[in-house]
Amino acid sequence: MQPTFETERLILRPWMLTDASAVRELAGEREVADTTLSIPHPYPEGAAESWIGACRHRASEGNGYSFAIVRKDRQMLIGCISLNIAKPHRRGELAYWVGSSFWGNGFATEAAKQIVRYGFLELNLNKINAAAMTRNPASSNVMIKVGMQHEGTFKQQIRKWDEYEDLVYYGLTRTDYDKMNG
Repeated sequence: MQPTFETERLILRPWMLTDASAVRELAGEREVADTTLSIPHPYPEGAAESWIGACRHRASEGNGYSFAIVRKDRQMLIGCISLNIAKPHRRGELAYWVGSSFWGNGFATEAAKQIVRYGFLELNLNKINAAAMTRNPASSNVMIKVGMQHEGTFKQQIRKWDEYEDLVYYGLTRTDYDKMNG
């Protein structure tokens, strides 16, 4: 069963079908979709419900955990943070997005710190990595703030809206995490 976490300002909880309209609204923002490979724009009708179902299925099989990021003070959904698991390698890939009106407040970093902790201490992962488009330095800053190290830049690695994008990769091993957290 997927847990729920509380941080200072956030609740990170499993997705519910009742979140679909908020997902459509937030993820459907052009600014959010622009630097996120897997988010389409415009956001198709029914896609949020399908995506939530897929998130729940991955969690039930232990292949990935996607959490709704909810502001505690307003009980408002503001984004998503996921940890997709490669079981044979005990590795997780961290991914996140936050609605544009919530950018610049440290919410993604706060959520990422909790999910990295969960990945290492509860899921017993050996490594967590993440990637971002090079033109999205705010996403890279989240990775740096949780202790990840730059591992490389892959030129024209993906295609988004008919443009090739460079990706920057960051990673953190369990050994380094333990050293950081004494």
